[in-house]
Amino acid sequence: MSLRDRLQGALKEAMKAKQADRLSTLRLVNAAIKDREIANRSDGAEGLVSEEDILSILGKLVKQRQESARAYEEGGRLELAEKELAEVGVIEEFLPRQLDGAEVEAAIAAAIAETGAAGIRDMGRVIAVLKGRHTGQMDFGAVGPMVKARLG
Repeated sequence: MSLRDRLQGALKEAMKAKQADRLSTLRLVNAAIKDREIANRSDGAEGLVSEEDILSILGKLVKQRQESARAYEEGGRLELAEKELAEVGVIEEFLPRQLDGAEVEAAIAAAIAETGAAGIRDMGRVIAVLKGRHTGQMDFGAVGPMVKARLG
C-alpha cells in the first residue's frame, strides 16, 4: 500500500472515529501534499508527487512542529507545545523508522565509499546518495556536519 493510500485511509478512519485532533493533522498533511502538486504543475512538471516527495514533506512538517513546540515551551505555553508534539506523533506514524547513531554513521561511511568522496567538494554527492536511500530516516540537518567532518 502506498504512503498516499495509507494517509487517505487514516484520514477516513479519523473521520469515522471522530478524532478531531488527528483529523486536523492528517488534513494538514494532505494540504501540504496538494500544495506541492500544485507547485509541480505550475513548474511544468507532472502534478503527482512521488513517495520520496511525500516523505520529504512529512519530514519538514515534523521539523516545523518540533521547532514550534520548543518555542512554545520557552514561552511557557505548555498546552500549545503538547498540541504540536501530538501532531508530531501522528505525522511520524507515516515515516519510516529513524536510524540510530551507529546506523547513520554506517550509512555515511557507505555513501562516502560508494561515491569515492575524497574532500569537502564531494559532500553534495554524498548527501545526494544518502537522501536517495534514507529520506525520512535521518535528520539531514544533523547529517550534513557529520559528513563534512568525515570529509574535512
